[in-house]
Amino acid sequence: MSLIQETDFGTPKSKSETMVTLTIDGNQITVPEGTSIMRAAMEAGTQIPKLCATDMVDAFGSCRLCLVEIEGRAGTPASCTTPVMPGLVVHTQSERLKKLRKGVMELYISDHPLDCLTCAANGDCELQDMAGAVGLRDVRYGYEGENHVFAKSHGCENDNWMPKDESNPYFTYDPSKCIVCSRCVRACEEVQGTFALTISGRGFDSRVSPGMNESFLGSECVSCGACVQACPTATLTEKSVIEIGQPEHSVVTTCAYCGVGCAFKAEMRGEEVVRMVPWKDGKANRGHSCVKGRFAWGYTTHKERILKPMIRERIEDPWQEVSWDDALNFAAAKFKGIQQKYGRDAVGGITSSRCTNEETYLVQKLIRAGFGNNNVDTCARVCHSPTGYGLSQTFGTSAGTQDFDSVEDTDVVLIIGANPASAHPVFASRLKKRLRQGARLIVIDPRRTEMVESPHVKALHLPLMPGTNVAVLTALAHVIVTEGLVDEAFVRERCDWSEFQDWAAFVADSKHSPEATAIMTGVDPKVLREAARIYATGGNGAIYYGLGVTEHSQGSTTVIAIANLAMATGNIGRPGVGVNPLRGQNNVQGSCDMGSFPHELPGYRHIAGDAVREQFEAMWNVKLNNEPGLRIPNMFDAAIEGSFMGLYVQGEDILQSDPNTKHVVAALSAMECVIVHDLFLNETANYAHVFLPGSTFLEKDGTFTNAERRIQRVRKVMTPLNGYADWEVTIMLGKAMGFEMNYTHPSEIMDEIAALTPTFAGVSYARLDELGSVQWPCNEKAPEGTPVMHIGGFVRGKGKFILTEYIATDERTGPRYPLLLTTGRILSQYNVGAQTRRTENVVWHAEDRLEIHPHDAEQRGVRDGDWVRLASRAGETTLRAEITDRVAPGVVYTTFHHPDTQANVITTDFSDWATNCPEYKVTAVQISPSNGPSDWQKAYDEQARHSRRIAAPVVEAAE
Repeated sequence: MSLIQETDFGTPKSKSETMVTLTIDGNQITVPEGTSIMRAAMEAGTQIPKLCATDMVDAFGSCRLCLVEIEGRAGTPASCTTPVMPGLVVHTQSERLKKLRKGVMELYISDHPLDCLTCAANGDCELQDMAGAVGLRDVRYGYEGENHVFAKSHGCENDNWMPKDESNPYFTYDPSKCIVCSRCVRACEEVQGTFALTISGRGFDSRVSPGMNESFLGSECVSCGACVQACPTATLTEKSVIEIGQPEHSVVTTCAYCGVGCAFKAEMRGEEVVRMVPWKDGKANRGHSCVKGRFAWGYTTHKERILKPMIRERIEDPWQEVSWDDALNFAAAKFKGIQQKYGRDAVGGITSSRCTNEETYLVQKLIRAGFGNNNVDTCARVCHSPTGYGLSQTFGTSAGTQDFDSVEDTDVVLIIGANPASAHPVFASRLKKRLRQGARLIVIDPRRTEMVESPHVKALHLPLMPGTNVAVLTALAHVIVTEGLVDEAFVRERCDWSEFQDWAAFVADSKHSPEATAIMTGVDPKVLREAARIYATGGNGAIYYGLGVTEHSQGSTTVIAIANLAMATGNIGRPGVGVNPLRGQNNVQGSCDMGSFPHELPGYRHIAGDAVREQFEAMWNVKLNNEPGLRIPNMFDAAIEGSFMGLYVQGEDILQSDPNTKHVVAALSAMECVIVHDLFLNETANYAHVFLPGSTFLEKDGTFTNAERRIQRVRKVMTPLNGYADWEVTIMLGKAMGFEMNYTHPSEIMDEIAALTPTFAGVSYARLDELGSVQWPCNEKAPEGTPVMHIGGFVRGKGKFILTEYIATDERTGPRYPLLLTTGRILSQYNVGAQTRRTENVVWHAEDRLEIHPHDAEQRGVRDGDWVRLASRAGETTLRAEITDRVAPGVVYTTFHHPDTQANVITTDFSDWATNCPEYKVTAVQISPSNGPSDWQKAYDEQARHSRRIAAPVVEAAE
């Protein structure tokens, strides 16, 4: 293995379809119009020296190192800013050019430290490389004059020198090594879109500045790493590189955080990760990253990680470390005993949206074929199950319609119930770039999220009351229908016309007008009408949504309403349009694809279908139950009733993530055997009897499927610290239960998936290695995958319009609970925080806080930073208040990343009518001042401490 080297072409690729032919150094080359001479030369195999140019950002032309000569033109233009033209004759090397380049390099080196041997960038420094490329052998200018290199000059303090900024936990900024190429500034602006960096001063006083001469940590920097990646010197360097040294080999893998599915090069020394670098050929992220994927991988070796299996008879007992055989045999005996005592259906399992497709497939296979029932569910139950239902009913598939590249062709973006800037930041950066180019943005959200207003972007914001999504979307449809903005040709050709007519008559009713619904939604009718007109007439319209859509009692209805809007306006079936659910975890899409729902086998085929079931029975050599099993909420209810007594949970923390924590505690406490298969002793493990240590994404092979249906390889870069990858542990558990599954590598599991799942029929590790990734469906009709769905027609045949009557949630405000709580995520943390809380990301978000409007805070005597009591009909907790006008009066907001807060003790059992997805986003609450943690929090913390005790290993006496 060696380091994977990616070619830097200097400037971005041109999208023009017009071709231009020119001559460079005697060789003819044909490239797209708009290509720079620098890139054309590189494509021909000639590397022109450069320092300020890189193909991730637009050409800048400041370093004057990439000069060329063009026959018939005076001077020596910069090749990065000079576009190709037909018939040009270019020379990249001449005596004049050599002299100019050496002179430029001398000036750079004259104000740069010459500590190359001890510099962290030694071996990976473009300044060093370019000095060699131009043949620099000596420097005529010394350090006697003004410089930025030394703290002292001529025995006095050097006012030009600045100390190293080490405030950021992941990288350092050393101004003495900065050549002011502006690559970091441009990466922050053009790639990330944060505009946190600038060049302060002029001439010799120019230097990179975070904000107004702030520290990196104190500035608006979001630590995405784009500046570090762009820096050609050691000015911006990962602390891990400074500590460990330069990597010696790299492996391409896929990030294990959100549903964007960024591809990374894991750059290694032996089995130690030096850094994670976004892979430019990654089709989901195109070479960009966020703070989590780029830097927050330290949890893999965190001291709290559990590496040995553990068991105990009662949850009050301390854990006992045992061998793998003992732990698996103990678990199998417990489950067999439960089934003998209570019946075959008394056990089940929950698959993980953080594990690979192959591992998820094995867990559902173990439950269906090994346990003998269909009691399998996944965390998608509590996040995107309404997406599966709503899109399958209207379009015929349970997934988003576009790839992420599609956003580059979008003219109007409608975001509802999602905050990509925090939850899907790499996609958000691509989206904001398109918005800066002129696309329009509509945001439907109770909160003024980061997407509503960002540098050079201002959205049309519809701040609706939580729980009124359906009313708002139906009002949008009312405007589109009554003002004649429907794409009738599309509807007649692609959709069921009679169903459309019924739907159009329904939404046209005056009770659905913006004016009539305003009293419920709180949205200004004029703004809503403007939004409807923009979406319907503004060109390519794309809808992106998240958990603010699905986690409602009408989550499925809202997804259907979104699909109705897209069909009515013809925004389906081509680049730049579509309906796009932004998945929360790295493999939520995959866990659903793999048959993790109790009523569906892999590929979303119902368990009751004889023909489908017979295929699996033949492959698995076992008879399958044709009755759908229990959903997660049903499992909890059955446990409390005494009929569901055993649960295998792989890679999910249901106690922290599921609603109504007290109900979950009661259910887990009632079970006779809970098996937790995870990295850490999470909150669910407090009530477990068996703990099986899990493996991280760096320690296994497999695949993830991201939010755009993109299947990508996960590649093992180190030996599992616990001894086994998760897929191997599930196989061993099955064997202990008496159910053999014989695989030697995850590629064999994928081959079985492909044989049984039509949408995966063309997927194999060889195909993924060849293409980098594919988007399902991948089969004979689409051997390289399907970036855009429903081209020319819907999967189900005709698009189906469904009526979406708004029904208010049963969770109502009143005198005791007058405020509405909604929840969400923050950039630096992920899901329940099990991974990110064990990294330096806690610098940005050390605790969950409650956002409250100044008016509501003043009424309750609450000041910023005060402890407050947050109470609902389900329970209460305490946390600190953050007073802000990002939320409207009557609405409060918090995150759920920290178990100390246990925000889900507040949420209720109300759920989506079709899928049981919990209504996290609407909870009636009251806020009052508090002195600190509640009695329940104190009791919970004490129980957790008691439950996490690990008994000292028994040491046998020497003979």
